[in-house]
Amino acid sequence: MRPAAAGEGRGRAVLTEAHPHGARGGLPAGRPVVTPAAGREDAAADRGNGPEDGPRGGPVRGGRLRALWRPAGLRMRLVVVFALVALLAAVSVSGIAYWLNRDAVLTRAQNAALKDFRKSLGDHSGRLPENPSCAQLRATAAAMARSTQNYQVVLVDDSPSGERCAEASDPSVFRLEMVPASLTEAVHQRRDEGPDDDAAPYHLYWQRVVRGDDPYLIGGAQVIEEGPTGYMLASLAPERDDLNSLAWSLGIATMLALVGSVLLAQAAAATVLRPVQRLSNAARALGQGELETRLPVRGSDELAELTRTFNGTAEALEQRVADLSAREAASRRFVADMSHELRTPMTAITAMTEVLEDEVDNLDPMIAPAVQLVVSETRRLNNLVENLMEVTRFDAGTARMVRDDVDIADQVTACIDARAWLDAVELDAERGIVARLDPRRLDVILANLIGNALKHGGSPVRVRIRESGGTHEAGDQVVIEVADRGPGIPQDVLPHVFDRFYKASASRPRSEGSGLGLSIALENAHLHGGDITARNDPEGGAVFTLRLPRGTRHPEDGPAAAENEERGEP
Repeated sequence: MRPAAAGEGRGRAVLTEAHPHGARGGLPAGRPVVTPAAGREDAAADRGNGPEDGPRGGPVRGGRLRALWRPAGLRMRLVVVFALVALLAAVSVSGIAYWLNRDAVLTRAQNAALKDFRKSLGDHSGRLPENPSCAQLRATAAAMARSTQNYQVVLVDDSPSGERCAEASDPSVFRLEMVPASLTEAVHQRRDEGPDDDAAPYHLYWQRVVRGDDPYLIGGAQVIEEGPTGYMLASLAPERDDLNSLAWSLGIATMLALVGSVLLAQAAAATVLRPVQRLSNAARALGQGELETRLPVRGSDELAELTRTFNGTAEALEQRVADLSAREAASRRFVADMSHELRTPMTAITAMTEVLEDEVDNLDPMIAPAVQLVVSETRRLNNLVENLMEVTRFDAGTARMVRDDVDIADQVTACIDARAWLDAVELDAERGIVARLDPRRLDVILANLIGNALKHGGSPVRVRIRESGGTHEAGDQVVIEVADRGPGIPQDVLPHVFDRFYKASASRPRSEGSGLGLSIALENAHLHGGDITARNDPEGGAVFTLRLPRGTRHPEDGPAAAENEERGEP
């Protein structure tokens, strides 16, 4: 028995079985009954014959998938990949199992019904007389329908007078009009006999159709020439129900496999990501300065090797930072010691130069210029020593703060007046803007910013004071802008203007300073919890902006109070 593949639009199945009856009306003994599908109804039946039918979803756009995938974390990606792999595997296995079972179930039911019908048609047609009456055909159809295969039968015979008699076992279920025309044509088509004995003029044909919502199998065959033609109708609804149950079972198994894969992915993600999270936390701690951070090494896999690499890197970094810190501390100690040692002789030298300066008018005109040079360079060296001493205090975190309520406009005016800059500076400020600051350090900041603007930008220098909202505890800030009319700061110099001992390029006039003024001004701003920024004005010139918090009064503050504060904190 070689059945046609289930679901084909047209197929052939060979049922070979010898028939014991050799009388008229019997099928040829030992000859195959060829059963090709006839017509398009079979394909329609296949399409509606099982639970595999359903709407097909359209393709999901790649852009939407990428947009959903980008923000997903590693855990979500692992879960999605596990779920997709499990879903693909489960759907593939379920689909293959369903189609194999569907083919086996339909083929077995179809072949059993056709085989029984062929045998029953051969047996009963052999018992009919030469020209059977309609009553005899009806009785024969009813007898054939009492088969265990539970099908209905229609027998058709043409009398010599030309009258057709078509009798059904149950006309309410199956009538001749329900037989497809393509099947009827194939049943009555005579085949040429071949040279061998394995050819029969008439064959048994079958076709699957759908009536209502139920699938049926319709078969037909003509017994020998001038004999009656028989048609059978067998319901495939039980097989359809069995296949539906199988589909539901496979669907439930697929969902269970998907849920299991998600749970497995969660467990795998937790196993993989827990060491990664520990590494992330350790790297964050290392970035925050906790150089002694180390991780325990467990196992010998790739994550363990990564942990060993991290520990080695952290150890090397800690050693390197320790070496750099030791060198930096030694450098600071050297600068502090040198500045302290220079201060005593510089005091004596300064006193002597003041005496020489008082007597310069009485000196030889050839010696006076040299004395003036010694006096100016001595003052410059003295300022350098003082600046170095201030820098060492900043680096050591021992800079002293004496806070008091300061009127910013008055402080700027006093700074300008003390240095005789009144004619070179334009002040744009409102009186009454008061902040709690260190007056001496504010004076140092203003002197450095205004002096730098006068040296490199020329007069007039514009100083503007205003209030601005901020994020400090006092709720607002004091903003002081110092703008000059010079050529501005070159873009390659702008990021380095606050670096120590850094001097501008040749585009600016040569500075006679030490290169520490702006750095000291920035450190003093940090001590107050403020900041200084530099930029170029689109209309020309450089603009330095000082932002300081207004500050609040503390009970321990006073005109004579001294505070040791860390840099950057008010």
